Amino acid sequence: MGERMPWVEAAAHQVAVWVEIGGVLMLVLTAVVASVLMLRDWRAAGFTQAYQGYRRNLGRGILLGLEFLVIADIIGTVAVEPSFHNLGVLGLIVLIRTFLSFSLEVEIEGRFPWQGTHPRHEAKQDQI
Repeated sequence: MGERMPWVEAAAHQVAVWVEIGGVLMLVLTAVVASVLMLRDWRAAGFTQAYQGYRRNLGRGILLGLEFLVIADIIGTVAVEPSFHNLGVLGLIVLIRTFLSFSLEVEIEGRFPWQGTHPRHEAKQDQI
């Protein structure tokens, strides 16, 4: 491969930083919005339903924020020298975040992805 261009590396690093900031902002924004929605739902439907919706909304926000952070990690690894060490660290980070995403998805949906949709869950989704 040819010599790396410093401006491409700097641009990729800046993109990674901005995507990472976007991921953090996504986490904060979804936490605030989920909290406001919970307070609204608490008044209308009671605590139990509001709490369940709050957990679902928070989980979805965390999943979205994690996706942004994984993207930032991938771009950041490309921006620096792509050594086996850096790729190994990236692989570990992606593995951990993928496990977190999978765990959150199971928590939100109440089932494993390969189990298909639950009829009761489909009825709830139609109401949202």
